[in-house]
Amino acid sequence: MRKLTDTSMSAAMAAALTSTMLTASDGTAISAGHLPHDGNLCLVVAHGFTGQWRSQRLEKVIRVLSRSAGVIVLDMRGHGESGGVTTIGHKEIWDVSAAIRWARDLGYRHVVTVGFSMGGAVVLRQAAFPEGENDRVDAVVAVSAPAFWYYRGTKIMRRMHQVVASKIGRSFMRTRGTRIDSQGWPDPMPEAPVEAITLYPHLPVLLVHGDIDRYFPLEHPRSLHDAAVESGNDRVELWEITGFGHAESAIDDETLERIATWAREQIARVDS
Repeated sequence: MRKLTDTSMSAAMAAALTSTMLTASDGTAISAGHLPHDGNLCLVVAHGFTGQWRSQRLEKVIRVLSRSAGVIVLDMRGHGESGGVTTIGHKEIWDVSAAIRWARDLGYRHVVTVGFSMGGAVVLRQAAFPEGENDRVDAVVAVSAPAFWYYRGTKIMRRMHQVVASKIGRSFMRTRGTRIDSQGWPDPMPEAPVEAITLYPHLPVLLVHGDIDRYFPLEHPRSLHDAAVESGNDRVELWEITGFGHAESAIDDETLERIATWAREQIARVDS
């Protein structure tokens, strides 16, 4: 269960969202919420590591994006009120697929995924490995996403790896509401985001990254962009935002509005 803190979203926003429990393809229960919109576009939002959809930082994202589209938010496995344990980017693609299928069931014609940090890595990977026709997306937005696995090039990421790799660290994170898988990844490892992005050269992709990101410096979005371009994708864009830090905690309303506009522009091309 989620850890209740003073960073929970407002009662008004919580009441506006319709909540449900979805089921990922491996049987994991996934908590999700939906804020409807009259249009035919749904934005499926994937939070970063330690996030949950009933939080102030996600409330800001929901509030701005919902002006332009329906919004579905989810707690990825091991977070908030979802079941299971987080695999930090591996099996979470199944959680996002479940949310996309819900959007389709609700009647949305177009679905664009919007992921932050770990969620950015997840949506980049999910687009490469849909489970069927109903969880294919029209476009992908990755904000503050890593390009590579096991990145330790910044102090904060070195510290995070120590936490995730130790029993004491995982126990501490459980008290904070994040349950981490103690098992290692399979061999061979799942495709990194910089590999996955090359597998859909037809798909519009937006990469948003700040120039003062303390987790993942600009080599990450630039590597993702270069890999997509080299794969033949001429619909990939990179926005390097001056003064922007990291993910949903730091993003401002203006950038969120630009993201929503970009998503609408992509589906307008499909409908034209």
